[in-house]
Amino acid sequence: MNILFVIDRIELKYFEFNDLVTNFWIIKSFLQRGHKVFISTIDMLKLKSQKAFTSCYKSFLDDEEIRFDKNSLTEHQIEDFQLVMFRPDPPVDLDYINATYVFDFVDRTKTFIMNDTTAVRNFNEKLHSIYFEDLMPKYIVTSSKSDIIEFLNANEEIILKPLNQCFGGGVMYLKRGDKNTAVIINSMTNEGKQLIMVQKFISKAVFGDKRVLILGEDVLPYCVQKVPSNDDFKFCEHDDSHIQKAVLTDDERERFLPVAKKLNEMGIFMAGLDVIDGKIIEVNVTSPCYFIREINNHFGCHLEDNIADFIISKVEMSNLVLN
Repeated sequence: MNILFVIDRIELKYFEFNDLVTNFWIIKSFLQRGHKVFISTIDMLKLKSQKAFTSCYKSFLDDEEIRFDKNSLTEHQIEDFQLVMFRPDPPVDLDYINATYVFDFVDRTKTFIMNDTTAVRNFNEKLHSIYFEDLMPKYIVTSSKSDIIEFLNANEEIILKPLNQCFGGGVMYLKRGDKNTAVIINSMTNEGKQLIMVQKFISKAVFGDKRVLILGEDVLPYCVQKVPSNDDFKFCEHDDSHIQKAVLTDDERERFLPVAKKLNEMGIFMAGLDVIDGKIIEVNVTSPCYFIREINNHFGCHLEDNIADFIISKVEMSNLVLN
C-alpha cells in the first residue's frame, strides 16, 4: 500500500529516532512489511479543483531506524494513498478543524482514513467523554463562575480542563477555600466566555492515571500507569521514570468494551482512555499515544505489529478500489 501519516509539526521536527512516539513504531512496522509510507503535516494539505492534495516526504528504513529525505518533498493527490493515518496532536484549533475539512473531498472508496476525520472533528476528547458518564467522575461542562463555585463547594476538590488541549495542558486543580479560586476560574473560562470541563477530583490521582488502549472493538490487555512528577498533580513528563507497568483487570476490560464498541461505530478505531480508580477522565482520539516502547519492554511483546495487523485488516475489509 501507499500510506500517508499526517503527524504533528513538532513530531516531524524530531521525527527520526523518536521511539517515544506511537507513529514511529507503526510506521516502522509498515516499512518492514514493504509498504510505502509518506509523512505530512496539516499545513501541507491542499485543495485544487475539489481534489485533496498534500505535500509529503517519503520515509525509509536505514539499519532499522526511520529516516526521511528533507529534500524529497513531493505533492500527491490524497486518493493516491490507500490509507491515511490522521494523527496531529491538539490543540484542536481552527487550523486543526480546517485540516479535517480537506478530507471531506477524499473519495472513501479509494482511501481509508483512521481515525475518521469527520468523527475526530465531531468528538471532543474532554466533552464527549460524557457519552460514558456512568464510567466518569462527577462533572459539569460550563463557563459559569457560579456553577463552578457551586460544584466546588459540593465536591471539595475539583479539576478544571480546557476542552481543546492535550498532555495535561492548562489543567488546574482547585480546593475549596483556595484564595486563588476567583482568578483560576476567571482565567480558565476567559472571564466566563469559554466552556471548560470541571470534574470531581479523584484522590487516587496521586498515583497517576492508567492508559487503557482501544483498538477497534477490543480493549487491549496491555496498559501503563502514568505517574505524576514530583512538582505536579498530573502526568506531564514522558520518560521511563513516570511510566510504570499496570494491570488491566478482567472486570475493567469488560466495563470498557461498550466504550470501544461505541467509538468503533463512530469511525474511531484507535483511542486511549485515561482512567483513575476505574473512572474515565478523558477519551483520547486525536493522536492517542499507545506507549509502544514502554509496553513492549514491560510485557515482552511487539505491540506495533498487532496495531499494524489491525489497520491492514480494516483497509482490506473496507473493499477499497486499490490502485
